[in-house]
Amino acid sequence: MSLQHIPSPFINHRVELSSCIEETEPPSCEFSSSLSSFCCSCGNDVLPETLVSFQKNMNFISVNPKAKAFYQKYFPGSTEEDWKNWKWQLKNRFTTLEQLKKIVILSEAEKSALEGRKDKLPLAITPYYASLVDPEDATQAIRRTVIPSDLEYIMSPGEALDPLHEDGDSPVPGIVHRYPDRVLFLVTNFCSVNCRYCTRSRVVQENDSRMSDLQQWEKAIEYIKNNTQIRDVLLSGGDPLTMPESKLDWLLSRLRQIEHVEMLRIGTKVPAVLPQRITPSLVKMLQKYHPLFISIHFTHPEELTEETREACNRLADGGFPLGSQTVLLKGINDQVDIMKKLFHGLLKVRVKPYYLYQCDPIAGSSHFRTSVQKGLDIIQGLRGHTSGYAIPHYVIDAPGGGGKIPILPEYYQGRDGNNVVLKNYEGNIYTYYDPEKF
Repeated sequence: MSLQHIPSPFINHRVELSSCIEETEPPSCEFSSSLSSFCCSCGNDVLPETLVSFQKNMNFISVNPKAKAFYQKYFPGSTEEDWKNWKWQLKNRFTTLEQLKKIVILSEAEKSALEGRKDKLPLAITPYYASLVDPEDATQAIRRTVIPSDLEYIMSPGEALDPLHEDGDSPVPGIVHRYPDRVLFLVTNFCSVNCRYCTRSRVVQENDSRMSDLQQWEKAIEYIKNNTQIRDVLLSGGDPLTMPESKLDWLLSRLRQIEHVEMLRIGTKVPAVLPQRITPSLVKMLQKYHPLFISIHFTHPEELTEETREACNRLADGGFPLGSQTVLLKGINDQVDIMKKLFHGLLKVRVKPYYLYQCDPIAGSSHFRTSVQKGLDIIQGLRGHTSGYAIPHYVIDAPGGGGKIPILPEYYQGRDGNNVVLKNYEGNIYTYYDPEKF
């Protein structure tokens, strides 16, 4: 790192320097692996030793041994500070067959999905998340969720590009208004990692755009403002936390100005696939918009690395209620012991298991979908065998726009005269006195 300038006093420029670092947007700016020695917003020079110390303090996300070995092997010219920088992670994503061949031994099904196809499947994996992929085992859980398979080209009965009818429930571009008091606001079509079973794979473009058109945002905000029954807005996409901090700040501030909007939520997978993004600067900005809830997409206990745990704890320390959303996937997480390990690990970092989703019938997803009975068996295998906090709601997002419908094992067995008949987690039958007329 070449540093030539000296600040005085540095402590007065912590915030300004942070904003300088944060606001460079990878797709539109050339990334530099070392920070500039000049703080562009405050006009002061920066002391070499202090800048290095500040950089480490700002990006104190850990580097687990597996990740360190990965970047040393595949990015020999990079440094640990590069690896910790979320912009570096985005710039160096694996997006082509040629890049994948360098880090994994591809199976025939994986090669077939990416070779010689006109309708190529979207592919993006951050270096961090790629470090969790088994290079030899094509059946590994995490690998199957991010590397395409030729099975994705098979259209099965009941599948559709937009199975949840989101486009049909969209009164203005970017807004899905299905429930009376809340809306889904799709603010970007960019994700740091492309999940193979994504409900919105239809909107992920080959040339990802980092954010929606500002005019589209304005129309969506106006729609929310004009519909006073809306009290809850969920930002999703794509992934809102991949946006530049200033743009997300602007959007949240506009929404918070609407009097009838009581609750803001962000749906993201960033803590699991790009934990380096959860910087102190981001947390500080988001804190301005409490109450702000964050729903994090987790798939498998192998995602709970040192980095991800640190990112979740940082968000929890910032005062954000955290919930997880997990998709039930065949051969990946469809076992009670796997789910229990995931949910216990999430609780340790203050993330409440919130939803377990039956996999949506998107085009080419049949190899990921389990039976509904499998989901019921998992809930039954958790109930009574772990704390209630570790048990999510098992739901099916009804095709055709019916919304989330909870699915429960048959604990309620019906009535017997003035009693309700109940079955507990062990299968024992009990009655509860409940006369029809109290």
